[in-house]
Amino acid sequence: MMTTIGVLLFVVGLAFSIWFHELGHFFWARRFRMRVTQFMVGFGPTLWSKRIGETEHGVKVIPLGGYIRIVGMMPPGEDDLAGRRVGRIRQLVEEVRGASLLDVRPDDGDRVFYRKPWWQRVVVMSAGPAHNLVLAFILFTIILVGFGIPTPTRTVEAVSECVLPATAAVEATCATPVNATGALCETGPDCALPVAAPAREAGFRDGDEILAVDGRAVDDWSAVQAVIRGSPNEELSVTVRRGGEEQTLRVTPLPNQVRTSADPEDTEVVTVGFLGLSPVQVYVPQPVTSVPGQVGAFIVVAAEKLIGIPERIPQLVRAAFLGEQRDINGPIGIVGVGRISGETFGLPAEQAPLQEKFIFFLGLLASLNMVLFLFNLVPLYPLDGGHVAGALWEKARSVLARVRRKPDPGPFDTARLMPVAYVVASVFIVLSGLLLVADIVNPITLDQLQ
Repeated sequence: MMTTIGVLLFVVGLAFSIWFHELGHFFWARRFRMRVTQFMVGFGPTLWSKRIGETEHGVKVIPLGGYIRIVGMMPPGEDDLAGRRVGRIRQLVEEVRGASLLDVRPDDGDRVFYRKPWWQRVVVMSAGPAHNLVLAFILFTIILVGFGIPTPTRTVEAVSECVLPATAAVEATCATPVNATGALCETGPDCALPVAAPAREAGFRDGDEILAVDGRAVDDWSAVQAVIRGSPNEELSVTVRRGGEEQTLRVTPLPNQVRTSADPEDTEVVTVGFLGLSPVQVYVPQPVTSVPGQVGAFIVVAAEKLIGIPERIPQLVRAAFLGEQRDINGPIGIVGVGRISGETFGLPAEQAPLQEKFIFFLGLLASLNMVLFLFNLVPLYPLDGGHVAGALWEKARSVLARVRRKPDPGPFDTARLMPVAYVVASVFIVLSGLLLVADIVNPITLDQLQ
């Protein structure tokens, strides 16, 4: 039941994000007196629609996007093409142009898109992605300021049973023999059960509050961790508070190999001290002034991921059709994200409280809106960024013509970019289909992300 709720919540969040994106275009188009005939969420057959004023508002079957139809998105072409032989591409361009101009009425006057000043067109086409950025900013603010970020405390939440190296196999447990590299084994000189965690042997218990290490008071978990990691094979005295009383435990951290970063592709490891303690984490609300910096850092990471998609396509193909393990840093489709949302809400309460599930869901929705913001700003037609680039180019060549004392070349002919639009749309459709197959036959699961 909770899994279904998680999936439905994501679908609703996705639909709202699309609607809010299109609302940005719609609001400013109406603000500049452009005539808008349709405001649709989704593609394909219409599920529901209602005419409000001069605009038809509705919902369509496929929730993978949306659109508003502004009259006159493409300017008229040449008037002297009758009887002339034109190529197939030019014929296609003129057919699309003609279909676009069919919506223009004699009384529209300057309400058509192409007759508006270049800056108004930039505002209208930028408003959709800007709305996604605003929504992402709001969601991140709710997470950071309203709930906070997980912060480890000095209190022990769990004590490990054994020591497994960072290079250990996924299937390795405290009850499975492994060799020095962490690989599962049955025989061999270095094949044995993992050694017991020093903290377990020293008598640490869940709920212990660490007060000092080697006589030095510690204020937070990072201070505790710094001493432990820097003291392999060195005996330490650790003062803890247990049941209202202070006790001193003596323990020697074992040398253990850990990765130098959280990036799964970074295989570099270093040797540090290990006890086998996990801290209790609490959510600490952040000041609102920290939100812009956090959002800015996320934009940089998201942009890098978006730019890196093409080089990850071959691995995605192998994962979808050849059974290769899915790259958790690779692209994931709407179905995959919905699945993760469902898995999150399906976790038992003792493993993930409802608050943590809700925070994770808000993070998914914020990430989705950030991707929509960045993706739609790519300067390729028919994306919003392509329209913006066309309007800016129109202004640039107008200024250049004025400097050269030549006539203004007029509106930029976006119809000539239709071949590019078809290529971009085809790539998007193929990638969406590939992600759909991969998300079904070889999905990224919540366990892989943790």
